[in-house]
Amino acid sequence: MKIKAAFLWDESFLWGLMAYDALMKNRLPFDLIRSEDIKNKCIHDYKMLFVPGGWASNKFKALGDEGIEEIKNFIANGGRYLGICGGAGLATLDGIGLLDIKRRPTKDRVPSFSGRIKLKINQHPLWMRLESKTFHTITNSLDKEPIFHAWWPSQFKVDDNNINTLAFYGEALPDAFTSDLCIGDIIYNNGDWHQLESSYGINLNPSRLYGEPAVVEGSYGNGKVILSLIHFDTPDDVAGQLILKTLWEYLLEDNFEYIKPDNYFAPESIHTKHRGKCQTIINEIFNIVTDLMNFGTRNFLWFKRNTMLYQWRRGIRGLEYCNLYILIKKISEIYNLYSTDLRKIVHLDDEFFYHKLLSIRELLLPFCEKAQELLILERIALQNGHITYEKCNDPKIQSIRSELFSTSKSYGGAYKKLINKIDYLLYNLIKSKN
Repeated sequence: MKIKAAFLWDESFLWGLMAYDALMKNRLPFDLIRSEDIKNKCIHDYKMLFVPGGWASNKFKALGDEGIEEIKNFIANGGRYLGICGGAGLATLDGIGLLDIKRRPTKDRVPSFSGRIKLKINQHPLWMRLESKTFHTITNSLDKEPIFHAWWPSQFKVDDNNINTLAFYGEALPDAFTSDLCIGDIIYNNGDWHQLESSYGINLNPSRLYGEPAVVEGSYGNGKVILSLIHFDTPDDVAGQLILKTLWEYLLEDNFEYIKPDNYFAPESIHTKHRGKCQTIINEIFNIVTDLMNFGTRNFLWFKRNTMLYQWRRGIRGLEYCNLYILIKKISEIYNLYSTDLRKIVHLDDEFFYHKLLSIRELLLPFCEKAQELLILERIALQNGHITYEKCNDPKIQSIRSELFSTSKSYGGAYKKLINKIDYLLYNLIKSKN
């Protein structure tokens, strides 16, 4: 019986890790898969495909024509699709095309909203399931507009009457941000959104989100598709995690078992040849990337929003640095778990991890050194005028940016090579853990 979800890991990075932690915390059943697995038709062993956040365009490229066709066939034949943020964007007409929805172009939307926002709920069986779970009590929402999190989402343009909008955006909360501006601070001080938008060159006013679709449902062939621009997987969001559990129940039709607590395994099966060397390198690369994050903090370029996400100043690539830090931090945490509780490992091949760690260290050290040089230059440029992470008149800044990230909005260059190696190692660590 098809009782599990397939979790597409590719091109998700910290968003995939955020979703992974939320699902594990709630013991929801899933298997991690990659695009290559989908191309090899493994998806047909499951009832649902779950796609977390991340650049939809990069996910599309990773899947290729073959993977896209497999997903469409899977859903058309009765499968389920759940996409969050970038995973939602992947299913629109701008991506795979599971639903007749387009994403609004940047000039017509608020491209840099992040934080808490109210939802206006429509009648739907999904929400009806929550009544018995004290949903409104958990959200502390007396006006029945529950509060969740959106992290730099796209916006949907829905013209198809067959698509059901489960929830619309309500009012943004004062502690949310639009670009690097705290919404409550701007409103409290009678800030002029029009003037700020003229200065920043993008839409900033959070009221532009009000009434826009946030969670939608539709059909593709015999399958069901739910797309959410809300991150129900946000760390420590109790109400959001309740929604995740309810989505699993709704889309898998209650036909699944929760994951059992971790089993313990005998240490005889563990490879130990390079354990000490691996631990040394992990400590080294974690210290390198921690120094980079501390560098940005003390130069007032970013600060922590929650356990996984930072807020950065407009003009720099804060999310990319955050990706590096959070993924390497997770590698360190998992490997330390392996080192202190050997019973939790089944097939951890230290030979494999040792050589992968060496290649990461070789790329990480020069990248972080160059990144610090770039960040100081960008900080000075921010003092002297308006820049974005794409545009700057300083030729040295442009040169280093091109080297580290390329000129692609969704990044490339040395960063892409590095983050792919880190992501591949983390994926294999997690698979070993499970």
